Amino acid sequence: MCVGLDTDIEKIPSHLLEKTDPIFEFNKEIIDATAEFTVAYKPNLAFYESLGSGGIVNLEKTVQYIKSNYPDIFIIADAKRGDIGNTSNLYARAFFQNQKFDAVTVAPYMGEDSVKPFMEYKEKWVILLALTSNKGAFDFQFLKDEESGDLLFESVLKKSQNWGTEENLMYVVGATKAEKLKEIREIVPNHFLLVPGVGAQGGSLQEVAQNGLNSKCGLLVNSSRGIIYASKGKDFSEKAGEAAKEVQLEMEKLLQEANLL
Repeated sequence: MCVGLDTDIEKIPSHLLEKTDPIFEFNKEIIDATAEFTVAYKPNLAFYESLGSGGIVNLEKTVQYIKSNYPDIFIIADAKRGDIGNTSNLYARAFFQNQKFDAVTVAPYMGEDSVKPFMEYKEKWVILLALTSNKGAFDFQFLKDEESGDLLFESVLKKSQNWGTEENLMYVVGATKAEKLKEIREIVPNHFLLVPGVGAQGGSLQEVAQNGLNSKCGLLVNSSRGIIYASKGKDFSEKAGEAAKEVQLEMEKLLQEANLL
């Protein structure tokens, strides 16, 4: 399980607004309440950048808090970057060298030279957008190449395997497109898949497991709003912990059924 830290100043419990750093205070309590149930956290950069420089400070404090207190937990920058090579090089430096993230989400639209700079960092991961969970995914990701017969997201999966390995490249595949996971597994049988969309967006964890598990699990399933906003009261962290445990137990059951535990 991955917990998405999509921390919105307008949605956190009102009593935290009295704090000097309400975003960080919220994140800290959520992290402490859920750390035993998760293997990764995924801050969405938009929620921090929207607050200006103070939001970036809170993001950096959040990353440092996780690294100091839960050093084995994987941290993903949900940034969806991707630009010409020189610019991507600076994005990679920002997330991997300065902010110390373990992985960053990257858009593949501009091709190999926009992705490669992120892959030059050892023991870091690129998480490439392949098939996303939003409605707009149908605008482009399902367009067919008449020559190859591949849909655009299938072309992304096939071409990008020349850019990285199973040890530094994973893919975003939305839980709301769970029926496509079986086809995706035929193209990338051994790569990890980051699967958002479970919970508030309506994705089914059971369908994700049925279609996406490989022989080593190979899935990192994200839940954001369903966990961090389980309560808006003073018991928000306790309820978040309960929600995370519930998801984790469901995952455990599905892994047992697949003989992976």
